[in-house]
Amino acid sequence: MTERSSDSKLSVVGDNIKRIEENIEKAKQESGRTDTVRLMGVTKTVDPEIVSFSVRNGVTLLGENRVQEFLDKRDRYEGSPEVHFIGGLQTNKVKYIIDKVKMIHSANSEKLIAEIDRRAAAAGLKMDILIEVNIGEEESKSGVMPDMLDELTAKVAEYGNVRLRGLMAIPPVNVNGSSEIYFEKMYRLFTDLCARTAGDGRYLTDTLSMGMSGDYEAAIRHGSTLVRIGSALYGQRIYR
Repeated sequence: MTERSSDSKLSVVGDNIKRIEENIEKAKQESGRTDTVRLMGVTKTVDPEIVSFSVRNGVTLLGENRVQEFLDKRDRYEGSPEVHFIGGLQTNKVKYIIDKVKMIHSANSEKLIAEIDRRAAAAGLKMDILIEVNIGEEESKSGVMPDMLDELTAKVAEYGNVRLRGLMAIPPVNVNGSSEIYFEKMYRLFTDLCARTAGDGRYLTDTLSMGMSGDYEAAIRHGSTLVRIGSALYGQRIYR
């Protein structure tokens, strides 16, 4: 990027951050919420310079989708952001990120959870995870089916080096272009999970990760505690 184009893109990202933060607060007010909703910057294909600028301007939580891209870029990030892995994760790639991220959002099978636990034990740490739910029950998407969630939740407690923090979903849109019915279903699953695990030290269920650039305000109105924002923050993946 030239200096002029870089400055222009940074200015746009700065404006986007302010607008998104305002929209988050508005959505919270509309739903009567006083708790915290975390803003995650989704950095897939975004230039590290742009990511570092967003970190300096308050977006201190980042979501990484691709293992190799993350490994290539991470040393160029400034400001010591908190990084979560949110993309599909193969078991043979867990070893590359286990000591480099704070949470894995895409835990969607006992096989993957077992590998996360094994690698976390070898690294001498405990990894926080979210169970990815296929809330739309779509054949083309990953995630545990809703009717299998209780079984997988119980399995997590058998592993000593993972801790369940909550749920994640990428819901479909209905014929009216809305995901709200799925946000409602996710919130019910999340509140049920919180009730079942309350007081059990093997769990710390405090995170419902749902809502992206096109629907994060609706997700917040339906209980999301973490929204994953890519294009609305950084643009349409043009910083490559």
